[in-house]
Amino acid sequence: MGFSLKKLDQIIAERSNSDPQKSYSAKLLKKGTPQCAKKFGEEAFEIAISAVENDKTGVKNEAADVLYHLLILLRASNVPLDDV
Repeated sequence: MGFSLKKLDQIIAERSNSDPQKSYSAKLLKKGTPQCAKKFGEEAFEIAISAVENDKTGVKNEAADVLYHLLILLRASNVPLDDV
């Protein structure tokens, strides 16, 4: 099975009500939308820097972080992935 945003979104949904000490997703979501937005912004900045520096490994790694934190932000904002 390959990667899919839908599957990652399902995993985040499953973990959203977990113990924040055991789940990074639950920890972020518990902090609320402003903190989730801040974290997404940080990750977006990091991928931009990697791209400017022509750091392909950095871009790949940061792209994964951006996608994950985007899904976290969507969930914190009560916007379903299917609405995007």
